[in-house]
Amino acid sequence: MALKVVLAYSGGLDTSVIVPWLREKYDAEVICVAADVGQPGGLEGLDERAEATGAAEFYGEDLRREFVEDFVWPTLRSGAVYGRKYLLGTSMARPIIARRMVEVAREVGASALSHGCTGKGNDQVRFELTFAALAPDLRVIAPWREWDLQSREDALEYARARQIPLVGVDKTKLYSRDENIWHISHEGGPLEDPAFEPDEEMYQWTMAPEDAPDDLEYLEIGFEQGRPVSVNDEALDSVNLLLALNEIGSRHGVGRIDLVEDRLVGMKSRGVYETPGGTLLYIALQELEQLTLDRRALTFKDRLAARYADLVYEGWWWTPEREAMDASVDVLMKRVTGVVRLKLFKGSALIASRRSPESLYHAGLASFGEEATYDHADAEGFIKLFGLPARVAAERDGGKVWKSDATEVAAEADETSTDADETVAETGGTATNEAVTETTESEGVKTPAV
Repeated sequence: MALKVVLAYSGGLDTSVIVPWLREKYDAEVICVAADVGQPGGLEGLDERAEATGAAEFYGEDLRREFVEDFVWPTLRSGAVYGRKYLLGTSMARPIIARRMVEVAREVGASALSHGCTGKGNDQVRFELTFAALAPDLRVIAPWREWDLQSREDALEYARARQIPLVGVDKTKLYSRDENIWHISHEGGPLEDPAFEPDEEMYQWTMAPEDAPDDLEYLEIGFEQGRPVSVNDEALDSVNLLLALNEIGSRHGVGRIDLVEDRLVGMKSRGVYETPGGTLLYIALQELEQLTLDRRALTFKDRLAARYADLVYEGWWWTPEREAMDASVDVLMKRVTGVVRLKLFKGSALIASRRSPESLYHAGLASFGEEATYDHADAEGFIKLFGLPARVAAERDGGKVWKSDATEVAAEADETSTDADETVAETGGTATNEAVTETTESEGVKTPAV
């Protein structure tokens, strides 16, 4: 029986070459799986391309809504950002694609899974950690770690030598790109020089900030428990909401990110990302959290966000750790409901206003005007206790610590009493200190002072 292999198929050069390579190398029956997560063209024409390269079957599915609601929204709500900038667009997409591959493998009785990720990248880890979690019994074939092809040019030559049709494949592309409904990434080519400033032609989604409209635009985003639900007071489903924000943000040049990041395999690499809608959502949600969460909750959430970012970037989506963090986020976000208004202008998105029925902002407490809610005198005791560690440290280091008059009097009385007690103790109960006795020299007898 021929080896059945399920391949993550995109229709690009790499996967178009992998299909015949698997057939040639392993005498395999190749089943191609493609997922629409918002890439241009969706699934259009992929079945014909797969068949033309020798695939036995093709499975395609629109996963955009599931991707946004079950992967993008949880990551957004967690506040996860990798490397201080990256909003994890590619990282989030791999677990859902890999899971779909496992589902198809079970349906068709395949015994192996394959992907077109290179041996230098992060995606190989993300795919294979999903395979390990959901289908540890299935073999993994990673052609880029096995074959002799070393470059894109080698892959093109392989295709030409075997007359493999490369329908829709850009044979002269300068950059390596990944695109879904959340973002588009650019890597490789001239970007491999960190000193290179990208040409404007590289950008695919966003307007150059300097060329953006000269008139600012106000934008309102509504949230319920941290999930985006409306744009400019219009309720939208998850997919259309994100598409609307992408269009608005792109028009104003919002969401460009240029990052030198640390890959899982140890090297640094440079990526340029366009995430217009995602950038707007992150800014707005953080402002709403500031309004509705207390300081301790915000501190905890910031710590969780850093770990969540590492988890997603590293490919540990299908783990109890991620489920536990999602449960924590659900608790934190119960009251993060409201509307945030942003002001967009030439690449910037500034906060204009925010409102929430769950707001912790108390005008009576925060106001500098006349009010009876807050007693200013209460601050003295709080500051004294809050600053106690600093006062103790200062005394230890020989510093003089200020005390109020009442405190000084009490301290002096206590010191006098202590000195007297020590004197009595030293003389067996008879006071001899000149301060508490006087001597009658003529009689040669000491008598207590009156």
